[in-house]
Amino acid sequence: MDKNTRKVRNQDINPCIEESDGSQKCLDANNYDKNMCSAYFQRYKNCRKYWHNIMLERRRDGVKPDMPTASERQKILAAIGGKPY
Repeated sequence: MDKNTRKVRNQDINPCIEESDGSQKCLDANNYDKNMCSAYFQRYKNCRKYWHNIMLERRRDGVKPDMPTASERQKILAAIGGKPY
């Protein structure tokens, strides 16, 4: 596995692996008809937007690392009652 692939698949770096996998599985199941998978694409886009805003907020506040780790993200999502996207 090359460096970029490891980075994309690292749960501490990429908070939207589940949504990304869902999009890919939808494309595979629907013969790559993007129109059939728009809900998955929107869910992935919303996930990226949500965690990007969290990352910017942490960066502004001087919290390291910028992106919460996988365990921190679980606590954040539990505190708000699940995924907001």
